[in-house]
Amino acid sequence: MITAELFAELNVILPSDRIIEEKNNHPLGNSGLVKVLPQTEEEIAAILQFANEHGKKVFVEGSGTKRGFGGLIESADILLSLSNYTGIVEHVVGDMTLTVKAGTKFKELQEYLAQYNQKISLDPYCPTSATMGGIVAANDSGPKRLGYGSSRDVVIGLRIVYPDGKVIRSGGRVVKNVAGYDMNKVFIGSMGTLGVISEVTVKLRPLPKYESLILLSFPEGKMDEIRRFATKLLDSTMEPVTLELLSPTLSEKLVGRSCNTIAIGLEDVETSVRYQEKFIQSLQLAHTESKVLTAQNAQAFWNQFYSFTPISPTDSSTSTQTSLKIGVINMDVTTVIKESHLLSDTHNLKVEAHGGLGHGLCQVNLIGAKEDIVSAIQQTRESVTKLGGYTVVKHLPFALRQEIDTWGQKPSHFFLLDGIKSKVDPNRVLNPKRFVGGI
Repeated sequence: MITAELFAELNVILPSDRIIEEKNNHPLGNSGLVKVLPQTEEEIAAILQFANEHGKKVFVEGSGTKRGFGGLIESADILLSLSNYTGIVEHVVGDMTLTVKAGTKFKELQEYLAQYNQKISLDPYCPTSATMGGIVAANDSGPKRLGYGSSRDVVIGLRIVYPDGKVIRSGGRVVKNVAGYDMNKVFIGSMGTLGVISEVTVKLRPLPKYESLILLSFPEGKMDEIRRFATKLLDSTMEPVTLELLSPTLSEKLVGRSCNTIAIGLEDVETSVRYQEKFIQSLQLAHTESKVLTAQNAQAFWNQFYSFTPISPTDSSTSTQTSLKIGVINMDVTTVIKESHLLSDTHNLKVEAHGGLGHGLCQVNLIGAKEDIVSAIQQTRESVTKLGGYTVVKHLPFALRQEIDTWGQKPSHFFLLDGIKSKVDPNRVLNPKRFVGGI
């Protein structure tokens, strides 16, 4: 039972029906003794001010899709949920900008914007459930990062509630802002450790007139051929929005072919897309196989693709799942996919992996016994380090996060990150031990 004193103090800020006792600790951790559901920025500020003044720790979540991402504390005093803090603040159609509350779900925004022939040019995992605040806080992006960029490219303004309850604004609501430090980038990807994102302003782009997806399979699986093909395409004037290499297991599930497959996404006017399709087919090697999906079929492919991202614990007591984010020089993606595929035999794991040949970011999903998962993460991290890359554990049960460091070694600039945290949140109120180095 939560203390009557804590409930009574929070009840001054929120009505009792928006203060919920958390009865069981979640297997992914990042829980709270009590969950609070603010509906206004003023309520968010009041909760944080209370926590800061009374020595309480606060975890922040939107819809919970990032709950297994980092965190060495099983439960804070307060779990601040933004699931009730939703809605569009301002949409300037002519300027192609949108300001939304942080708890608003990405898919709902895309459906709304489609009425105006516009969209947010972000490509997050779990697009159905993910919220704008969570996407920005984790700097989440998928295969279309090649053509879209990331949150740091799309976000032009934020409203932040500091741990002491003060509200600040970084950036603005127009694309061209005054010169100076781009403070947005400090908060993007900081995992909610510097402040609670209350509003997000993004620049929009028109919906493509036409889109298609070329699935190019390499039955012989020769990585040198894949490298040569990708290099030729990237060196050309073509502009694919994705150039994603799928592992054989993931390809079999999505494409029906158990071999390495490249998913090449194209978006533009129809004549441009058709031209790019023909050019890509002219680069195709004789023994490869290709298939072109258009419009709804291409979208159905991506919907299925994102459904494989783990966001909750497995039901089986003998099986554990994890998701790794790996960053390497773009063509080293072939090495990552090859070595991750071998884990299925060496560690008796189910492995589904993919990586961007244009941007170098990979995701490797593993399912199996926890001992094998731990060993596979360690082996992967060692091999990726040799390539000059990094490995971040995006999803892992709380118990295993005590054994495996989510973030790996502290970066050389860690002192800067820790200095910012100490300045902004000296009492370590927000998302403690959730970010790199235990920040």
